[in-house]
Amino acid sequence: MSKTYFITGISTDVGKTVASAIVTEALKADYWKPVQAGDLDNCDTKKVKRLVSNNKTKFHSNAFALNTPMSPHAAAEIDNVSVQVSKIKRPKTINNLVIEGAGGLLVPINDSETISDLIKPDDKVIVVSRHYLGSINHSLLTINVLKDRGLNVAVIFSGNEHPTTESIIRKMTDVTVIGRINEEPYFDQNVVKEYAEVFRENLEEL
Repeated sequence: MSKTYFITGISTDVGKTVASAIVTEALKADYWKPVQAGDLDNCDTKKVKRLVSNNKTKFHSNAFALNTPMSPHAAAEIDNVSVQVSKIKRPKTINNLVIEGAGGLLVPINDSETISDLIKPDDKVIVVSRHYLGSINHSLLTINVLKDRGLNVAVIFSGNEHPTTESIIRKMTDVTVIGRINEEPYFDQNVVKEYAEVFRENLEEL
């Protein structure tokens, strides 16, 4: 039976796209970014496509491709479009599906809905956590909001190891940890494939 893995982050620029590529490669899943805001010439879908090398993954088009690199609600206003959860239909596939959110969990897509409203009860939610001053607070807030909604939550740590940060997040949430994506000199298909091999078993057990 296929599963859906929803990738979110504790903030922006924490490594969601690389994590999405690794999860996609590990599971040979399909990939979908519902809302892309800005950088359309080098969007996240194109980035993941360059990093994934299996021949099973299909890449599905954004539901909304907005021109300005801002919160989706603001970017949509500039483009004079209305982004609503009801207008965002998941692609039909019999394969596993990786969905990459935009920014953090509670990034608004309009005046009343956030990225979190795109998550369905059966989704496996993976939070990408990267150490910075304030990241423990952001990690705990994100994980606890998801757990309070009864969702299946796991974490991927991104960047250089920071034991005290990672330890307290584990202790205070008892969350499943898939692994860590280290601060690599670069990411290409081979590096992504290596991480995919390491993460696969933990991902399949979610």
